[in-house]
Amino acid sequence: MRRPVLIVSGILALSAAAPTAAQQDPVAALKPAADRLIDAALADTAAWERLTYFVDRFGNRFSGSESLEAAHDWILAEMERDGLENVRGEPVMVPRWVRGEESATLIEPRRQELPMLGLGGSIATPPEGITAEVLVVSSFDELERRAAEARGKIVLFDVPFTTYGETVRYRSQGAIAAARAGAVASLIRSVTPFSMKTPHTGGMAYSDDVPRIPHAAITVEDAMLLHRLQDRGERIVVTLRMSAQTLPDAESKNVIGELRGRELPDEIVVLGGHTDSWDVGQGAMDDAGGVIAAWEAVRLMKELGLRPRRTVRVVGWTNEENGLRGATAYRDAHRDELDRHVLAIESDAGVFKPLGYGFTGSDEAFEIVSAIGALLERIDAGTITRGGGGADIGPIMQLGVPGMGLNVDGSRYFWYHHTDADTIDKLDMREFLECVASLAVMAYAAAELPAPLPRAAQE
Repeated sequence: MRRPVLIVSGILALSAAAPTAAQQDPVAALKPAADRLIDAALADTAAWERLTYFVDRFGNRFSGSESLEAAHDWILAEMERDGLENVRGEPVMVPRWVRGEESATLIEPRRQELPMLGLGGSIATPPEGITAEVLVVSSFDELERRAAEARGKIVLFDVPFTTYGETVRYRSQGAIAAARAGAVASLIRSVTPFSMKTPHTGGMAYSDDVPRIPHAAITVEDAMLLHRLQDRGERIVVTLRMSAQTLPDAESKNVIGELRGRELPDEIVVLGGHTDSWDVGQGAMDDAGGVIAAWEAVRLMKELGLRPRRTVRVVGWTNEENGLRGATAYRDAHRDELDRHVLAIESDAGVFKPLGYGFTGSDEAFEIVSAIGALLERIDAGTITRGGGGADIGPIMQLGVPGMGLNVDGSRYFWYHHTDADTIDKLDMREFLECVASLAVMAYAAAELPAPLPRAAQE
């Protein structure tokens, strides 16, 4: 009668000694849940319909605008309807720059309207505009060499796109350099590798040690035209009119919803994008798609009954485009819990075909998220590279939170970036749904693992 007891005891001893498959490879144990999330994301077109409705209903959503705050109120109401938890808006004061009426007109050697967009933060011209000769240069260095020719003129930086980081310097710093040379206004060739007469806006800066001058973008085609005219020795005269103004800061909010963790609710995986856009187009690519894909990722977890160990928090950050006030407000409001933020994920590169993630964190954590990436191989979205994050999660990453950005096929991103052409028709439903799947799997896995991602040692 004792032998069966010995056999059972032996089995129990072996069970205690030998790790289960889940204990040996906790990421592999998540594959069934990951597959459920992928299947659900790809089968559910409601997220695409929500994105389409959102951009059609609210249009562009610049900081300080009524459209942005109406969009925030709608998001919060819909999150409540979805059954997300702790739905709230966290207040943020944001800058308010208003474009007003604007135009650029070629006067000599012939008359032609030049499609243009003032750059965010620019001052206005006088009411009658500025009419002046144009000096075209190809670099900051050329402007320095020709500074004597720039005085009293409008300087145009005709700089072909190489990389965004390199070329955008002329947008952000062009007015400073031109003013230092004595120019009365400055123009840039839009920061894009491809154009169909579409000017691109974006942020710019001033310096207190030089006068502030109006600063605007014209199209690639027209920048090249003016350059050719100059090369032929033609006298180029342009009238620039801008009525832009900077108003007092306005009230806004970060919009937040959660799926509370079943075991460790105070540990958090945060994901999202930014709700604001520039004041042109629909902001569909930049970044309504990122916000709604992250939101849908969390909603799917709830719908499928996949409540992870830790809390998953979706955030729509405000004012990414011209101030990062939402990002810094989130950091400050949640500073006391950042040591319990397991991972921050951002989607702000357009919701095109997802390829994987760029990750910033410890070597040990990189190995773990690389293993999670393997769960996305069936949709070819599992490549994890070193280095990544995003503008809105940057402030909390600086305080030690591991961060990652969704990498997508960005070959067309800068075609539409900050233009009237950033509209829903530039996106593909299947690619968007794959972004939803990618975000859902990564966020769920990081929230469900037995242990949090190891952090890099702080210097």
